[in-house]
Amino acid sequence: MLHIGLVGKPNCGKSTFFSAATLVDVPIANYPFTTINANIGVTYFRTKCPCKELGIKCSPQNSKCVNGTRLVPVQALDVAGLVPGASEGKGLGNKFLDDLRQASVLVHIIDLSGSTDAEGKEVAFGTHDPAEDVLFLEKEIDAWLTGIIKGQWEKFARRVQSKKEDFLKVSAEALSGLGFTEEHIAKAVAELGLDKEKPASWTDEDLAAFTSALRKKGKPIIIAANKADKKNAQENLEKLRTRFPGLEIIACSADSELALRKAEKAGLIEYAPGNADFKALKELSEKQKAALEFIRKEVLQKIGSTGVQKVLDAAIARLNLITVYPVEDENKYTDKKGNALPDAKLVERGTTPLKLAFLIHTDIGSNFIAAVDAKTKRRLGKDHALDDCAVVKIIAKS
Repeated sequence: MLHIGLVGKPNCGKSTFFSAATLVDVPIANYPFTTINANIGVTYFRTKCPCKELGIKCSPQNSKCVNGTRLVPVQALDVAGLVPGASEGKGLGNKFLDDLRQASVLVHIIDLSGSTDAEGKEVAFGTHDPAEDVLFLEKEIDAWLTGIIKGQWEKFARRVQSKKEDFLKVSAEALSGLGFTEEHIAKAVAELGLDKEKPASWTDEDLAAFTSALRKKGKPIIIAANKADKKNAQENLEKLRTRFPGLEIIACSADSELALRKAEKAGLIEYAPGNADFKALKELSEKQKAALEFIRKEVLQKIGSTGVQKVLDAAIARLNLITVYPVEDENKYTDKKGNALPDAKLVERGTTPLKLAFLIHTDIGSNFIAAVDAKTKRRLGKDHALDDCAVVKIIAKS
């Protein structure tokens, strides 16, 4: 299962975001280092389910379907807050960074209101610049990664130059524990024009630039501009988007999403993550009405949703994935047990039927013959690039 790493300084709303996304109860308080050990929970990526297009009722087994929207599970990882100097062990830096090894994409949650300083301590609204948080986090993660890679670089370079081993293969093997692949490494080297035949000649500056480029490809960052309903938030959001035009910055209110999710779970309202509104199902107290009406007017109507689900969807989208639906019966769109559109699989864009077969099971991949596009009944070769929302039957030798 894919992992989304939730990162940021202490007291920025990270644990609230995690709870809102997963409905897992964790300690939430307005003081630094509430989170010490990483919290792990399941959240969902929204994608289209083919059930409406095919005119059938689906029977999801590994996911959920809500009115034609398939909710595919991914794991959210809420780690200890990061402070300047974390790569040198300050705060809980070493633990924080080590917990991020398994994350494929990072959601950097910042306090858009500017009411917490660099270490997460409360200050007056608007007195801290959120742009500083954006800059320091990337710097700390890059410094941490550079330190790890630099520590084994001499040994690595000797294998490539003296023993004539393949650079991409050796480096992917050495860096697999950090979640980097040959493709990530190849793109980073090509982008910087570095000599992969002579890695021993790389300078410290080359290595730092390589690490930064590698991180951007192997662990891209989405900015969740949290506390968007607070004072100074809109002004700060505009400043951030002007200063960092290359970053994806999404306004959100984790507090509001958590309140709506809890009200929905209690049966008070009808609400689905990502929706722009909710519907009351029971008579509410005056306090409940006031709180929910505030969320409707100050959050949903102003930014279109609470932003939390939008952040999660954007994070998965950055990984350039598509969703495919393997089936056994291409006419009924079912598995062996008769479940219609049973599994939604997140795969890399460009995935072929052969690669899908291996992802399902090694034996199926080894005995692959062909595939069938269940929507069109067209036979597909092993190298055909699958479309998003494809429904596919794999044909293999028994």
